[in-house]
Amino acid sequence: MRIGIVACEILKKEIEAIIADDPEVVHREYLEWGLHDCPDMLRSKVIERANALEGKVDVVFLGYVICNSLASLPDEIRVPFVMLREEDCIASMLGALEYAKERAECPGTWFSSPGWAELGIDAIVRDDQMLGLEEQGYTKLHFAKLQLDGYSRCLAIDTGVGDFEHYYALTRELAEMLELKCESRQADLATIKSAWRKIKEGRWERFSNR
Repeated sequence: MRIGIVACEILKKEIEAIIADDPEVVHREYLEWGLHDCPDMLRSKVIERANALEGKVDVVFLGYVICNSLASLPDEIRVPFVMLREEDCIASMLGALEYAKERAECPGTWFSSPGWAELGIDAIVRDDQMLGLEEQGYTKLHFAKLQLDGYSRCLAIDTGVGDFEHYYALTRELAEMLELKCESRQADLATIKSAWRKIKEGRWERFSNR
């Protein structure tokens, strides 16, 4: 079996840890983070990159969640595939129930997985959003605080990849900048592992992600 990976770079560390050196993976492609902010672009790019593998792989593992625009893809993707069905990448790491529990406990939470931790404040305010504003005396921190108004904590998520102390330190640094408390918890990645098992066990159908 030839497996292709098309995924968001935010999930790269977690996906690579799960697939390891699987010899059946013949293609790896991680698309730039932030596409979820442009749903139409995200949808078209995912479809384009998956269809580009037609005839080159037997199945595609889409390392993407619903993200507002990927709820229905079977009619547009021309290769068999399996994708994540959660609402966003954090839900795919924690699982829907644990994600809901954390949001109920503290609605104003900035979730910081390793990928997001590395981005720091750039994950909240991108460079292209600051064009012309720094010259006027504004900073990313100013807009980050506005965007996260009402938030009270940053939650560092230990997904079991890399050096969590490093990722936690980055999250703590961001929390201090934003004047939020910083906490941490583990994630078992059960949802992503389950989707990968479907790939390996052949539980996929052409033009279907169910």
